[in-house]
Amino acid sequence: MNSLEIKNLKIHVEGKAIVKDLSLSVPKGEVHALMGPNGSGKSTLAKALAGHEDYEIVAGEATMDGQSILEMETDEIARAGLFLAFQYPSEIPGVSIANFIRAALTARLDENEELEAARYYRRLYEKMDLLKIDRKFTARSINEGFSGGEKKRCEILQMAMLQPLYAIMDETDSGLDIDALKVVSQGVNSMRGPDLGILLITHYQRLLDYIVPDKVHVMWDGRIVRSGGKELALELEEKGYDWVKEEVVSV
Repeated sequence: MNSLEIKNLKIHVEGKAIVKDLSLSVPKGEVHALMGPNGSGKSTLAKALAGHEDYEIVAGEATMDGQSILEMETDEIARAGLFLAFQYPSEIPGVSIANFIRAALTARLDENEELEAARYYRRLYEKMDLLKIDRKFTARSINEGFSGGEKKRCEILQMAMLQPLYAIMDETDSGLDIDALKVVSQGVNSMRGPDLGILLITHYQRLLDYIVPDKVHVMWDGRIVRSGGKELALELEEKGYDWVKEEVVSV
């Protein structure tokens, strides 16, 4: 099946259970939103799936298009087609945006393939223009001295260039003003299509006003406790998360 499949996943951090028997399916061609309060395990799930060594997967399965990713190294998971956009992107001094993306693309090529420079820069500039990133940024170090909005645009630029099979976006709206949010959302929406599945992790409805999800999941205490359509996010916006807690406790 063409989907990111997570089944009965359990994740520990320093011996403590954070994600508890979680199951989730994100088909290609769909955008799913994962919502929940702080501490519910959303970012833990994202980082563990990307292969972060501090997050121990103790049980369950995670596959992309039927291929298990749990035994892969981080770089192997990325080359297989999973992209993770961080809530707080790191600075990489001395590594320019252009060289960073070019190296990432080259790492995916077969031994006898080459990345033609002119074609690469044409495509890079096209995506930068879409995201309203000044072309001078190609020579700047990754995220060094960037504003919050510039960091997030840079990540969406990487995503647009790498064309992953699945993208997990961890609170992409964090730190964005309304203008930056609109531009970033436009960039994400331009990539929507049958060849990409997206999992949006967010606290708030405002991102979902611009990137309208096909399905919304609510995470509480390490589990998916409710799923529904885009209307579920509006209900959370109106009522907050306390009603979810009450509903879970009463079960």
